[in-house]
Amino acid sequence: MTDALSITMLGLALGMRHATDADHVVAVTTIVSERGKAGGAALIGAIWGLGHTTTILLLGGAIILFEWIIPPRVGLALEFAVGIMLVVLGGRALRRARPAIGRTEPRHRHARPFGIGLVHGLAGSAAVALVVLATISDARWAMAYLALFGVGTLIGMAVITAVLALPFRSGRLASSRWPEALRVGAGVLSLGFGLMLMYEIGVGNHLFVGTPVWDPR
Repeated sequence: MTDALSITMLGLALGMRHATDADHVVAVTTIVSERGKAGGAALIGAIWGLGHTTTILLLGGAIILFEWIIPPRVGLALEFAVGIMLVVLGGRALRRARPAIGRTEPRHRHARPFGIGLVHGLAGSAAVALVVLATISDARWAMAYLALFGVGTLIGMAVITAVLALPFRSGRLASSRWPEALRVGAGVLSLGFGLMLMYEIGVGNHLFVGTPVWDPR
């Protein structure tokens, strides 16, 4: 009972902390800023968390159950994909910050946060699974930890997106140019962070040339 409680508390706590990673927050910030309203912000975060949890369970579970070994270059490529995604999100946020006539919300508006969560999960699954393997030898408990970690991440991101949407909650702010400035800021931040991440992985960690240096995180 003590072990079960410890794993439950640890998985949930570390999952919620994982939601605060800089690349995660930057990505969802661009999505929340584009919506221009607070409604449904927590749902966006929860859907992101669901996508993240899906890949954590599938890929992380395969690493634990089947002892998969992720080659360094593959691991770096998955993290490089996060950088590309942040650049794309930043460019999109900047484009949508400009006034547009007749702009409508996409029909499948929840597909994008889910897809972004999937990509982030792919990049982080190996690191999470390796940490679990180093501390929990029983595969069943390890999988339970992964599931709780995912739930914690989902909860954490739902809270974060709700907080990020607060500037849009005030009617006075919503009627000013402040939301547009926030969109521009979110776009610039995402673009810059994505480019920095791509440079760090591509050049600093030798993804494309030389011997790749991968430290799962």
